[in-house]
Amino acid sequence: MMAIKHIREILESRKAQRKYITKEFQDYGFRLAEGLSDLEHKSLYIKLAKEVDRQLLQKAWDFVKDSRAKSKGKLFMWKLKKLREEPKTQNSNLKTTSQNSKL
Repeated sequence: MMAIKHIREILESRKAQRKYITKEFQDYGFRLAEGLSDLEHKSLYIKLAKEVDRQLLQKAWDFVKDSRAKSKGKLFMWKLKKLREEPKTQNSNLKTTSQNSKL
């Protein structure tokens, strides 16, 4: 049977986990890790929040958040990879089209 925790205990445990978060990107990365149930890799999500365009991260999160996947973290990383590849694919298509029009 699951023990019932008081709200104070829950808040104190969350405060302890967020002890060293001082920047906005750290908070965003930590919230991503929480939302994906992947606190084991919270440093990865913090690094992504610092270095990757926030719109890409948000699109990947929106794709995953309602998912029933066993590993939301894996699904998130897969979707992020696909989103990061999209501009490359679109640019190569544009180059091919412009080269064909010159002929």
